[in-house]
Amino acid sequence: MSSIVYYGSVISPVSLTSFKALPRCLLAVASTGNIDWIVEDVEDSMVQETMAAHGYIDVDVVCLREGEFLLPGMVDTHTHAPQVPNIGSGQQYELLDWLENITFPMESRFADLDFARRTYPLVVRRIIDSGTTTCSYYGSLHLEATKILAEIVNEYGQRAFVGKCNMDRNTPAHYIEPSAELSVSATKTLIAHIKQLPSHSHSAEPLVQPILTPRFAISCSSSLLKSLGEVAASDPNLRIQTHVSENPNEIAFTMSLFPESASYTGVYDASGLLRANTILAHAVHLNDEEIALIAERKAGISHCPTSNFNLNSGVAPIGLYLDRGIKVGLGTDVSGGYSPSILNAIQNASIASKVIAMQHRGEAPAPGAFGNRQLSVASLLYLATLGGAEVCSLEKSVGSFSPGKSFDALVVSVRNDAGNPAIWGSDSAPRDLAGMLEQFFFTGDDRNISRVYVQGKLIGGTSFSR
Repeated sequence: MSSIVYYGSVISPVSLTSFKALPRCLLAVASTGNIDWIVEDVEDSMVQETMAAHGYIDVDVVCLREGEFLLPGMVDTHTHAPQVPNIGSGQQYELLDWLENITFPMESRFADLDFARRTYPLVVRRIIDSGTTTCSYYGSLHLEATKILAEIVNEYGQRAFVGKCNMDRNTPAHYIEPSAELSVSATKTLIAHIKQLPSHSHSAEPLVQPILTPRFAISCSSSLLKSLGEVAASDPNLRIQTHVSENPNEIAFTMSLFPESASYTGVYDASGLLRANTILAHAVHLNDEEIALIAERKAGISHCPTSNFNLNSGVAPIGLYLDRGIKVGLGTDVSGGYSPSILNAIQNASIASKVIAMQHRGEAPAPGAFGNRQLSVASLLYLATLGGAEVCSLEKSVGSFSPGKSFDALVVSVRNDAGNPAIWGSDSAPRDLAGMLEQFFFTGDDRNISRVYVQGKLIGGTSFSR
C-alpha cells in the first residue's frame, strides 16, 4: 500500500463534550496504514506546498467533495454474529423467553458448518458496510463455527474480537456444552487458532484477536467461571466479554444461582473476570456497590439501547456511569437490537438519555455532570468511536485521528447522490460540518457510508468493489 493524503472535511472526537470539525484538513496516511501527520487548516492553494514540507512529493491526494467528510470508524462493543439472521424477530418477548424461543434455536444451527460458511460472510459484510471498523463478536458455543467466523473477519480485514460462548448449564439440551472442562478446552483451542491467523496489516496488535466469552452468569457454572478466570489470569491482554444486569428476571435468577455473591457484578469479580479489559454489556440495573466496583476495576460498559428498549429491559443511566468515570461505548446487540448499525445505537442512545432527562425534569443537574441530562452530539460521537475504543482497550490505536494511530475511517456522504431519501443533501442546502454530522447521526444509514477503511485499507462501503 502506498502513502496517501486526504484533503477536505474531517471530524474527530476530543472528549465527551467536544470534537474537531475541520473543513480544510490535510491528513496523511503512511504505507503502514497509520496516520503520519495532520495539518488542520490548509487553503487549496497551499496543499502541495504543505505536503512537500512533510516530504510527500508525487503522493496521491484524495479530495473530498462538498457534503463528504472523514469520520473515525465506529466501534461496536457488543454484538452476536450468529443472531444476525434473527434480526426483527421475537419482539414480543423479554430476555429469558426471547433466548429460549428465538435465540438459542438459531444459534444451535451453527453446529452445521456449511450453514456457518454460508451465513457468516453475509453477517460480516453487512456489519462492515454499516460503518463498523472494530467489532466485538460473540460466536455460538461451537468451536469450529467460531473458527470460521474469525477466519472470515480476518479475510475481510475488519478489526475485531471473536469469542466462543461458554455455557454449561441452564440452556436447552440441544444447545449446551457437556462440561466446564470441555468448554475451557475448546476456548483455549480457539484462542490458539485465532492467534495463528495470517496477518494482513501493520497494525500494532493483530486485527483479529480472541476474547473470553462467558455468555452470562446464568449459563456458566461456578467451576466454569473459575476456570475461565484462570485462563484470563494467564494472559493479562486477553479481553473478556459478558452480560450483566440486563433484565430484572435475569438478575433475580442469577442471584438465586450465586447466593454467596453480594451482586451480579460480584459474581464475575469473584471469578477474576472483572478487570480493565472486561466489556460488560447492558448494565441497565446496577446498584451503587456494583457501579463502584466496576469503576474500581476500570471495566467498561457496552451501552445497547436498542436492545434494552426492544426487549423491555429498561433504560441504562449512562450519564451516571460517565460521571463515575466508567468507560462507556455503544453496542448493537443484534438481534436483541434490530439493526447492525451503530448509527441506530446512536439514535436510541440519544432517546434513552432524553427519557432519563424527562424523568428528572425540574431537577438541577450538577454543573458539568452527564447524569439526568440528554447526551449531546459530541457525547454520542465519543461513545461511538473513542469511547468504544477505550472499552475495547484500543484507545491508543483507534477511535480518533492523530499521528501514530491506525487509519480506521469512514468517508461519509450526506449528498443527494448518496441516495438516502431521509437526508436533504448538503449539496442542495449547504450546512456547516457539525450540522452534517448531526444529520448523518439521526437520518443516515449505510447508503451514506461511501468508504470503510481499516489500517488504511479500503474494506467496505458503497464505493467498495466486491
